[in-house]
Amino acid sequence: MLQLAAREALRRERFEDVWSNELNDAFADIARYYDRANEIAALGMWGEFLDRFMRSIEVSPGQKVLDVCAGTNAVGIALLKREPSLDVQAMDRSAAMQEVGQQNASALGFLIKSEIGDVHRLPFPNEHFDVVTLQFASRHLRVAEVFSEIRRVLKPGGHFYHSDMLRPRNPVVKTLYYGYLKTCLNFTSTIVGSGPSAVKFKQYFIDALDYFYSAEELSIMLRQLGFTEVSVDRVFYGMIGFHKAVNPDR
Repeated sequence: MLQLAAREALRRERFEDVWSNELNDAFADIARYYDRANEIAALGMWGEFLDRFMRSIEVSPGQKVLDVCAGTNAVGIALLKREPSLDVQAMDRSAAMQEVGQQNASALGFLIKSEIGDVHRLPFPNEHFDVVTLQFASRHLRVAEVFSEIRRVLKPGGHFYHSDMLRPRNPVVKTLYYGYLKTCLNFTSTIVGSGPSAVKFKQYFIDALDYFYSAEELSIMLRQLGFTEVSVDRVFYGMIGFHKAVNPDR
């Protein structure tokens, strides 16, 4: 198993150019059908994955919540449905994704603040948020940098909730998983009518997962960065993980 620092350096070497120069175009294409494509790719279970993530999140009235890589605001909307008094701030690099997300929130009468920018440098004060969430985006990020920024903006005692597809440790599971994803991505891109910017990234999405972390490795990283009370709920033999962590008192 690669040491975490070595894996992070390898990911950056392999994907930095894609992350910096190409990924935004892909998500600009994907934005218009992102939620529908995920539902198709997950065989109708996408809503269940979101519900499971939501069940792991604890919020109280009036809390400040930051949703990092908010995309189409699925997390923020789900939280506001549960507790309308929350102060929800979304941040994403893709203006196209957030445009869809703002439309989704407005259609339900919800206000979600929106910030477009690089999530590796969060433009918020230290110890500002009670809760930070990050769902299905870490594979496209310099994870240690983003997690460190999240800890910075969390209040002492604040909670970080993370969900993403992960790299299974079992080689048989991994082979079957990647085979399914390749077939699924080809089928889904045809059904939803993906544009050229998205189609060219089908292999990237597999490669990014293969270079990513297992559930256990991500737990170790969170602890190394200073988070405490780290736990993970694994799904499908570690194909997906739901992590919880606390920013300890200073």
